[in-house]
Amino acid sequence: MNLAKLRPGEKGRITAIGAIGPLKRRLMDMGVLVGEEVRVIKIAPLGDPIEVSIKNYNLSLRKNEAEGIAVEVMA
Repeated sequence: MNLAKLRPGEKGRITAIGAIGPLKRRLMDMGVLVGEEVRVIKIAPLGDPIEVSIKNYNLSLRKNEAEGIAVEVMA
């Protein structure tokens, strides 16, 4: 499952980052790392961007960026 498929309030643990090159480096610099817990806060009305909480701060990601982040859903 990818991060873009989570609904507001759902949590997941990052299992892989599908981006390559500068985009992957930028995501990693913002705290998007394998093993980190992420929670979806809200999704914009048209589905883009997606606001998530990671490492005790909120981050907005484009939908295509979120689709490249694989997560394991947590209960």
